[in-house]
Amino acid sequence: MSDLQTRAVECWLPDLQRFDALHPLRSLLRRADRLDPGAVGYLGGLAAFFHCAEGLPAAALIREYLAGDAADACWLSADPSWLQPDLSGARLMACGHLQLNADEALALAETLKPVFADAGMALDISSPDRWHLRLPPGTALPDFDPPESALGEDLYEHLPQGEEGRRWRVLLNEVQVLLHQHPINAQRRTRGLPPVNTVWLWGAGALPSQVTTKLTGVISQDPLLLALAKRAGIPSQPREQVSVSAAGRGWLVDLQDLPVVDLASAWWPVLQAQARRQPLLLAFASGERYLHRPWHRMRVWRGS
Repeated sequence: MSDLQTRAVECWLPDLQRFDALHPLRSLLRRADRLDPGAVGYLGGLAAFFHCAEGLPAAALIREYLAGDAADACWLSADPSWLQPDLSGARLMACGHLQLNADEALALAETLKPVFADAGMALDISSPDRWHLRLPPGTALPDFDPPESALGEDLYEHLPQGEEGRRWRVLLNEVQVLLHQHPINAQRRTRGLPPVNTVWLWGAGALPSQVTTKLTGVISQDPLLLALAKRAGIPSQPREQVSVSAAGRGWLVDLQDLPVVDLASAWWPVLQAQARRQPLLLAFASGERYLHRPWHRMRVWRGS
């Protein structure tokens, strides 16, 4: 993070290509200065905002934020997910964000706990959408792909590979068999909701000894971003119009998970007011970055 970022409010936005030519945010971009490209993707963006000597152990960070008991254990996220079968196999359609309530999550997890216990692991429900495995010390782990790299893609291209991955592939198959005919999923189908028919394993590691950042604070709804802010010792606020309006220089406003239509309606007046008042660094999840200063509104020749 550069000194420039500490002198601006940074807005983390969805991929630039999702904004059509008539989106109001484009009016800021046309008058702003384009900067060198930044980080790409969700985890890439987080790694650019925060530094952990141990990498980015998402599971332990989220567990500590939600439950406060990550301690020295090794953790693995096992988030409830939805696979959609197709002619060639199955695709990951959602990871978390499945409108699970606490009772549904508990009922589904209770069915799976014996399977993981037989493998020497404990399945804990940190929140309805965030499940975690507490792993025995020294557990050999393959590489697990994060959800962002697998969403919409063939499941089998993102399963853990190699001899170390074989054990986990067998375990996931058992999980999918147990969830396939679970009564909770039958009830969800009658309500027009997708089934929870697998878990997605990712983010393995232990709680980092230290997290550092140059950010002053964050505004977000994302548990991992909020967990990093807490570990780094900086304040955080929920994403609301009043908090975004009050954000000062050095703060990160996390909007990257919002639909662009919402940014054009509910959030555009707030961003427009901020742009008139202080520098805005517009960082897109696809890597493009622009700096808009208040006086840039005078660049009327760029506005068409």
